[in-house]
Amino acid sequence: MTMRVELPEETLAGALAKAFRNRSFLIGFAITLLVAAVALLSFVWTPYDVTKLVIADKTQAPSLAHWFGTDHFGRDILSMIMVGARNSIAVALVAVGIGMGVGVPLGAFAAARGGIADEALMRVNDLVFAFPALLSAIMITAIFGPGAVNAIIAIGIFNIPVFARVARAGGLAIWPREFILAARAAGKGMTHITIEHILPNIATLLLVQGTIQFALGILAEAGLSYVGLGAQPPMPSWGRMLFDAQTRMVTAPWMAIFPGMAIVVTVLGLNLLGDGIADIFDPKSRRQR
Repeated sequence: MTMRVELPEETLAGALAKAFRNRSFLIGFAITLLVAAVALLSFVWTPYDVTKLVIADKTQAPSLAHWFGTDHFGRDILSMIMVGARNSIAVALVAVGIGMGVGVPLGAFAAARGGIADEALMRVNDLVFAFPALLSAIMITAIFGPGAVNAIIAIGIFNIPVFARVARAGGLAIWPREFILAARAAGKGMTHITIEHILPNIATLLLVQGTIQFALGILAEAGLSYVGLGAQPPMPSWGRMLFDAQTRMVTAPWMAIFPGMAIVVTVLGLNLLGDGIADIFDPKSRRQR
């Protein structure tokens, strides 16, 4: 006997319609799509070369020639924000992929096995979670030196216990369900049940958590670059741009305003997108509507 548990038909059939009616999802999706488009565009075109220093044009105010002004080296800030977007997205995306790829199997295994295995994994999970991304980056940098790769590793390690907790909590809520008991009675093993039944039923939880961690990853990358542990010059980074602007807040405030706005808008868009996804697939939300 083959048993397969799927999301309710109403959820699958009506998810798209609900998405178009959900303001948080639409705004978040539009902002996220815009940032991604800007990052992709920067691979083929930017208004100016971000590696070219034009000292004669340093700290120019926003104008038709430089919409967001220039920095203390004469570099176009709009071009730097465009290139910095792809750096932030790449670091956050890979870091979330590491966290999800390692944390979800660990959490699902802990929920399935229970007992000593569950307790041991969760205690190790708590130990890793006690080290924030910045502290992990400092330790990694002390060994291997600063750089975007080390920032990815640090943020990815920090994401592992987050996804492990979400996967474990979701799995523990589903394992006692009747259809899981029926699957076990039909002779299916722990791995088979986890892949076929548990993971599909916690996919929405993981997706929402993924958008949240993506936003936090962008913030973490900006923070690491701000203290010199992220992407290194001449690669532009939003956090590095804020660091360069901190002593020029009076004479050239646009150096901080525009990269700061880029971070705020991107994180806001991802959070709205996550809230929208949660609302669309939340059964309680569907009943209220």
